[in-house]
Amino acid sequence: MNKSKMDSKVLDSILMKMLKTVDGSKDEVFQIGEQSRQQYEQLVEELKQIKQQVYDVIELGDKLEVHTRHARNRLSEVSRNFHKFSEEEIRNAYEKAHKLQVELTMIQQREKQLRERRDDLERRLLGLQEIIERSESLVSQITVVLNYLNQDLRQVGLLLADAQAKQDFGLRIIEAQEEERKRVSREIHDGPAQMLANVMMRSELIERIFRDRGTEDGFQEIRNLRQNVRNALYEVRRIIYDLRPMALDDLGLIPTLRKYLYTTEEYNGKVKIHFQCIGDTENKRLAPQFEVALFRLAQEAVTNALKHSESEEITVKVEITADFVVLIIKDNGKGFDIKEAKQKKNKSFGLLGMKERVDLLEGTITIDSKIGLGTFIMIKVPLSLGL
Repeated sequence: MNKSKMDSKVLDSILMKMLKTVDGSKDEVFQIGEQSRQQYEQLVEELKQIKQQVYDVIELGDKLEVHTRHARNRLSEVSRNFHKFSEEEIRNAYEKAHKLQVELTMIQQREKQLRERRDDLERRLLGLQEIIERSESLVSQITVVLNYLNQDLRQVGLLLADAQAKQDFGLRIIEAQEEERKRVSREIHDGPAQMLANVMMRSELIERIFRDRGTEDGFQEIRNLRQNVRNALYEVRRIIYDLRPMALDDLGLIPTLRKYLYTTEEYNGKVKIHFQCIGDTENKRLAPQFEVALFRLAQEAVTNALKHSESEEITVKVEITADFVVLIIKDNGKGFDIKEAKQKKNKSFGLLGMKERVDLLEGTITIDSKIGLGTFIMIKVPLSLGL
């Protein structure tokens, strides 16, 4: 018994050191990402100015080229018929042609320098973009690790009775971490990464637009490009928020869930999301692990409905009694065949994950769906250990 207590204290001490180390690493990676993002924004602004200068230089060069061509023609005419012109006219024709040629050469050299600077900025932007993406991915992964360390490992000494149990528990954590990383990776790839790739492609078209369609169209394209960058930034912040909303710790389940559903409805724009809180549950607080788990269950169900159901309305209901929490999510979408979904496990991973989470809470989950009639999910979790 004494040895077990001693081992538990040692393990807790090790975990605290791990938490401090991981949290410090997260802050450092976040700072790198923020610095890179600031530099990225500065370079984007400089690139815009350089491209405008390139446009101006090209326009000036085209005009000078016309004037130089006329001056050369004039000089050629004077040279062929020099006996018809005075010495001063011959000298003026030569000096004008020479001066325009020098100016044209300088303009062409300036254009070359600006183009090289533009290309260098674009290469640097690509490098910074990669650093930003990697730092965001690392922050997300570190956040997941911190969540598991904070939520599941603080009392690990009390939960693990023997070496086999420790091994099984560790494997489950590793599997959960890998799945979370895959999810975050998919969201970043399908969201911010695609948006930033589009930004880079559109930035390459801006010079052509300035040249072919004029300044106003070019500036409009730049404004559109800026909006795309804002959208990508919004997506990154949304993904970070999804990893763990800070409001969950401060306000509790109901206010955080209400804010999440409102934000999701506003962002999606096409689906109406209704939220109902039954009874006096607004300020009721549960144990942290219950609030996190229930929030994730609602989040997963709503996300599945938005991605797959093609519904126009989603309703989320929560009721907290003295003994149970009841969570209901239903939509009026196209529905699905439950038997077929169970057979195709790769297509029902979200539902399987929800079931596993409910099992850990010793609760029950009921899923009822029919093709063309929408989907109904009811989750009931006992609170014997949650208050």
